[in-house]
Amino acid sequence: MVALSVLDLVPVVEGKTAADAFANTKDLAQHAERWGYQRYWVAEHHNMVGIASAATSVVIGFIAAHTSKIRVGAGGIMLPNHSPLLIAEQFGTLESLYPGRIDLGLGRAPGTDRATSQAMRRDMMASDHFPDDVLELQSYFGPLQPDQTIEAVPGTGLNVPLWILGSSLYGAQLAAALGLPYAFASHFAPDALEHALAIYKAQFRPSQQSAKPHAMAGVNVVLADTDAEADYLFSSIQQRFTDMIRGKRGYLKPPIDDIHAYWSADENMHASRMLACSFVGSPDTVRRKLDGFVTSTGVDELMVASAIFEHQARLRSYELLAELRNKTAIVKAA
Repeated sequence: MVALSVLDLVPVVEGKTAADAFANTKDLAQHAERWGYQRYWVAEHHNMVGIASAATSVVIGFIAAHTSKIRVGAGGIMLPNHSPLLIAEQFGTLESLYPGRIDLGLGRAPGTDRATSQAMRRDMMASDHFPDDVLELQSYFGPLQPDQTIEAVPGTGLNVPLWILGSSLYGAQLAAALGLPYAFASHFAPDALEHALAIYKAQFRPSQQSAKPHAMAGVNVVLADTDAEADYLFSSIQQRFTDMIRGKRGYLKPPIDDIHAYWSADENMHASRMLACSFVGSPDTVRRKLDGFVTSTGVDELMVASAIFEHQARLRSYELLAELRNKTAIVKAA
């Protein structure tokens, strides 16, 4: 059985503000908790007007404060942007405030472009030290050692669970070597998914945190009462990925009737390839597609992104997905 979780990029839609996006995030998180989703993650992005989760630790605290039991975390923190000690302190604080509910997913990409990385004073070689930084961060959450002069306060002894995120074989190999759960970003970079999962499972070494591998796949899901309605809603995501190909960043756009009037044939090919792990349609349509995906990949958990323009339609999509747990032997919450 696989767990269902939520990936919320806290989208800012055209005509609205970041404050509106946060209000929608609070509402979706509360609904997701009632509907039985396993965890609720937000991700670190910078200099993107359509994504409001840049201050990721702050947003996690906001979500946790307005929910009571769903796990809340980062999917992820781009660790090379930060010192491991500061992240340990931030997530040690979150774990102290909301014990047993905090996840810390770690990525090594900057979460932005080169110019923004420079504005953040990011060391362009910092990604080369990612494995060492993960180990350092992990040590801050462990028990205080006799000769340890630097500790995270709070953080020491809290054992905040770490995840490795990735979209290539590198993250799979690192997660396996460290014995950590692994989340693959197939919701936007699906090409290496099957190969990465195979490497992760074959090379996994049990650790104090995880006795066995746990693989999560990111997917886009847009559910509606009919296939036609879902296809219409999905066009907002298709526009966003087309704009990414064009080198543009902006707010999440309203859906359109004819996506083929928006993108060129080449943009269609590239965006559709990036969105290959997207499941769009009525409940019957999505159930069949998701069943096949889970069976073929063998993942333990689905991290579901649904960047739908209209908030009520977004809520309805997650509600319909939760209802599928009663109609299939595969898509079931843990």
